[in-house]
Amino acid sequence: MSATRKHPRSIAAYSPRDRVAAYDADMEIMHPLRRRMVEVVLEVLPFGRSEPLLAIDLGTGTGLLAAKFLEKFSRARVTAVDGSAAMVEEAKSRLGKLSERVRFVVSDFRALPPEVAAAGSADAVITCFALHHLTAEEKRTVIARALGYLKPGGWFLNADLVMAGDPGIEGRIQELRVEGVVSRAPKGDSRFRDNATTRRFLDKLERGEKDRPLTLAEDLRVASDAGLASVEVFWKEYREVVWGGVKAGP
Repeated sequence: MSATRKHPRSIAAYSPRDRVAAYDADMEIMHPLRRRMVEVVLEVLPFGRSEPLLAIDLGTGTGLLAAKFLEKFSRARVTAVDGSAAMVEEAKSRLGKLSERVRFVVSDFRALPPEVAAAGSADAVITCFALHHLTAEEKRTVIARALGYLKPGGWFLNADLVMAGDPGIEGRIQELRVEGVVSRAPKGDSRFRDNATTRRFLDKLERGEKDRPLTLAEDLRVASDAGLASVEVFWKEYREVVWGGVKAGP
């Protein structure tokens, strides 16, 4: 299925083959806690391992979250949505035989086609490192649409980035971020040679990918305004967070 409208800039940034091929290795350098965040998402979901679940993975990328979900829940299915066809192909490669339980949808999840899932059919909507590309209004709309796919009592969980509300605190967090990237980068990687080079690279990357994280307070307010109930923060370290909630019953 192709996207119903022209891919926005944040999707186009993930379309080049070299960017997609390097994505997971780069995430290990820039976001080494990503796997822990995925673990938290799976820990929070209150389902039995053999339940016949349906999850919708928004911005599936290379399929890490979808793969871990399917590994934990042996009878589950996933609808994996991503605007980049190249990312979807990478996800299929990662998932291997697990792909038999996945329906891939190439679509900008800001304009989800109705056939993604029937109303009230999904047990969970999950997403990892995707929603920070959205404006507050886009995020509110996406969450509201996601609630339409969920059963009453279904879960929406987001593992993503936030920014600090205080500029001084944000500045210090960014310094720690850069120091961590430099320390983890393999020797010889010219992008992360020193703090100044790394800062320039990250700034350019985020401009290209149209990053616009909100503060945690703004994120939680957007989720509540969209109709998500019992919104809670389940994990946070510096600028990385897992939050979510449930769809209220009838």
